[in-house]
Amino acid sequence: MFSRFRKDTGEHTNYSDEKKTALASGTQIEHADNVEAAIAKSNSSSDGKSDNFIEPDEKELRRLMWKLDRRIIPYISLLYLCSYLDRVNIGNAKIAGLMEDIDITESQYNWALSIFFIGYVLFEVPSNLMLKVLGPRIWISIIVIAESALYPGVLFYLSVWYTRRQQALRIALFYGSSTLAGAFGGVLAYGIMHMEGLRGLSGWQWIFIIEAIPTLLLGVLTYFVLPDYPESARFLNEREREIIVMRNKRDAGVATDTHFSWHQVGSTFIDWKIYAYSVIYLCAAIPVYSFSMFMPSIVNGMGYTNLTAQLMSSPPYACAFVWCIMNAYDADRRGERGFHMAFSAIFSLIGYVLMITLHSTSSVALYIGAIIGTMGAFGIIPPMTSWFSNNFGGHTRRNVAVALVTSFGNTSGAISGQVYRAYDAPLYIKGHTACLVLMAGCAVTALMMKFTLYRINKKRDNMTPEEYRIASEGTELGEKVFRKKTY
Repeated sequence: MFSRFRKDTGEHTNYSDEKKTALASGTQIEHADNVEAAIAKSNSSSDGKSDNFIEPDEKELRRLMWKLDRRIIPYISLLYLCSYLDRVNIGNAKIAGLMEDIDITESQYNWALSIFFIGYVLFEVPSNLMLKVLGPRIWISIIVIAESALYPGVLFYLSVWYTRRQQALRIALFYGSSTLAGAFGGVLAYGIMHMEGLRGLSGWQWIFIIEAIPTLLLGVLTYFVLPDYPESARFLNEREREIIVMRNKRDAGVATDTHFSWHQVGSTFIDWKIYAYSVIYLCAAIPVYSFSMFMPSIVNGMGYTNLTAQLMSSPPYACAFVWCIMNAYDADRRGERGFHMAFSAIFSLIGYVLMITLHSTSSVALYIGAIIGTMGAFGIIPPMTSWFSNNFGGHTRRNVAVALVTSFGNTSGAISGQVYRAYDAPLYIKGHTACLVLMAGCAVTALMMKFTLYRINKKRDNMTPEEYRIASEGTELGEKVFRKKTY
């Protein structure tokens, strides 16, 4: 009676959560017999259509989710693939003759990589606020071309279409396209390098030109293809829109506000979870960006020629894509985040250990270490990003939180440009050691965060109705008291 569980979505609502929702709506509950009535009253007051809402069966729900996935996931994945390809192609251009042609030093190259990410850090929060004002269809079509805020924008976008326990897998499919960009980029760069001298341009110049064209075209196409919010999506009928809206409201509990307020923006900036997630993100993202920007150079340092290194930089990303999907699928199925992140971080750590300790053996052993390190590092990101987008309620708070955490996390891009230095070539022992330590830090901080949220949830579950009422007074969105944390 008080518990519902659907295998197809992994959504679970218990008596305790529903009681909290009813309390937050102002409904007093004095006896257990009154709970069902209070819940009904709460649900009815939150949505005028709730009284007449017919629950979808499993078949209808699966059909609707598949319809959403077909329309949204492939397209945003294509957007991010092209965006990430534009970011990592500088690593391919480096060993295609970039540095010799423009006469820059290794140090200047590293600083160019670091400076590139300043825009990511500065503009992601303002950009997500603009997304809230203009809507996803208009703003994402603009930032596909500018690119700095595409990632947090899409993370927020997914959170308004899918419930919390559906997001990790979808984020993995979206984020996994970045690993495909690494795999595809190496093969593509290998082919483009054969255009050396065509129309008087170098191979590295053709890499930048050809790989930029799809991004520009998609920026225009996005305006016509990407749906805005579920409430206004034209590719859905009225029944389908109602199902999505109701499921998302129930998933968020009382924290479903869609209005904008500067108070919500300010409260997000002082939320301790922002900075805890930022530390985890920073530890995880530095190795990811380091691999993305230096993979061809790392492989080249193992003894492979420049041309072969372009091809050999692809398999680690292909393997990482598979691991991203597997790890995120299991995280969604189990409704768990912290352990999945820690396991993937430890997996990556093993890869770095191999690259550090086996430098005197064959290049094959080093290459296997690079594959394992890449798989583990990229596999952390989907459960991590779904984790912090899950734990902030209301459109504005979630929007700002996603942008803030990714903005802090993207300082890792600036740091990553300094991880693999020329004096450390060709084995890059110091760079691998730094990434190893960061992977260990990611595992530890993820587990600490998990158990902290577990204790918060346990303390909340043990509160009496009167304690909930007192604690919730003056709490906007019901976030601090009633919204259970995903851990």
